[in-house]
Amino acid sequence: MISHGEVVRFGVHIPNMWEYGDPSVIAELAELAEECGWDGLFVWDHVVFDLGDPPDVCDPWVALAAAASRTRRIRLGTLVTPVARRRPWKLAREVASLDALSQGRVVLGAGLGAPADAEFGAFGEDADPIARRGKLDEGLELLRLFWSGEPVRFAGEHYTVSDVAFRPRPQQVRVPIWVGGNWPNKRPFRRAARMDGVIPEHMRGGQVTPAELGEVVSFIAAERRRHAIDADLSLDLVAGGDTPVNDPSAARAIVEPYVQAGATWWIERFHSDRGPLQLTRERLRAGPPRW
Repeated sequence: MISHGEVVRFGVHIPNMWEYGDPSVIAELAELAEECGWDGLFVWDHVVFDLGDPPDVCDPWVALAAAASRTRRIRLGTLVTPVARRRPWKLAREVASLDALSQGRVVLGAGLGAPADAEFGAFGEDADPIARRGKLDEGLELLRLFWSGEPVRFAGEHYTVSDVAFRPRPQQVRVPIWVGGNWPNKRPFRRAARMDGVIPEHMRGGQVTPAELGEVVSFIAAERRRHAIDADLSLDLVAGGDTPVNDPSAARAIVEPYVQAGATWWIERFHSDRGPLQLTRERLRAGPPRW
């Protein structure tokens, strides 16, 4: 079942670097977001980002654990984790542990990750996009297998697992995996059709239009029919951008077309060009652009 905008939730998306490169700052912002009515807080997952001018960076999973300890309601996760940069079994443990700490509030955003030179090549990891795609697909399959609690036997091109069971299982019956991709490149959206959510951006950079989000909805629905994917498997459609403070009509004009196109989440993006950290706090205090 692909939702078509009957209910929309509102989250915030912040870096794990620069002024945000401190777990205590991310925990503080998560607590503030919850107090002010937001539904989720999501962080970047980078280790270096810029080889020429390396910023302060914090580990997203440590930061989210701190956030979980100071919140009770909001969803917490990464947007997005480059699964090819991680050992799937280590990532499976981290996500399941955070799921337990947060009492079932974790979302894993997954994708190829960028920039490839700073996040892969600088450490001797294969930066080739084809190799990373293969690791991403096998890694996502392994995460589901590990979270089942059943013995895992797996022999792929990139990973091998010999009869290993992970306990305990996550608190959620199915930890949501949201897949990021650049539209109109179809491969990421074929991947997303098998998962729980999709985070479309445009191949040119930046967010998709409402019309393009509608194209994503139609494409994924067709993929699910073609491959007989469980019709009852819901799919979160994640849109995002910037909305103004204290102008509900202007905010609604930005968000509502995405909701009508099928968005189930609107993510307010606090990236490096959004302004200093104090402006982020002010935007969070103003609350989500509900109507």
